[in-house]
Amino acid sequence: MTRSMGKTIILGITGSIAAYKAAEIASALTKQGHTVHCVLSTNAAHFVTPLTLQTLTRNRVVSDLMQEPAGHPSHIALADAADLVVVAPATANLIAEYALGLAPDALSTTLLATRAPVLIAPAMNCNMWAHPAVQKNVSTLRERGVEFIGPEEGQLACGYEGIGRLWNTAGILDKIASLLSQK
Repeated sequence: MTRSMGKTIILGITGSIAAYKAAEIASALTKQGHTVHCVLSTNAAHFVTPLTLQTLTRNRVVSDLMQEPAGHPSHIALADAADLVVVAPATANLIAEYALGLAPDALSTTLLATRAPVLIAPAMNCNMWAHPAVQKNVSTLRERGVEFIGPEEGQLACGYEGIGRLWNTAGILDKIASLLSQK
């Protein structure tokens, strides 16, 4: 892994309709001089392609634990190299896996392996966000030092109106800059 003048950022992406915004985040961070590595959850590639992210970041995308080279798991190397891990968008499922310490895919495994600060930007249906189980998982992660940004209120892809939209890209980028300035 070559380092740029910026920081090494792992951008985790989950299976949410808001995943297209992750491409904007990856592009902006790369243009700022950061080294960005995208790690996809099992369902993320249904919403944004690894080729898009690889083209924007100029780095291979990690999405399948079984496709990694034997003896050199790239998700562990990335977890070690990270200055910051950002999950945008983060589904209720990913938040639950992380809170419970489950690691069924490359993204959740990377989250459990890193010692870097973690920023989660949730995106989901407003009823899901308000569910006590999701709120308990968010509380658990906050107690462990995980940072959250959003979600925000607005029109959701499912047609509902409420709190569940992925925070705006500019706001996420500002929060990333703030967290990186503390390192």
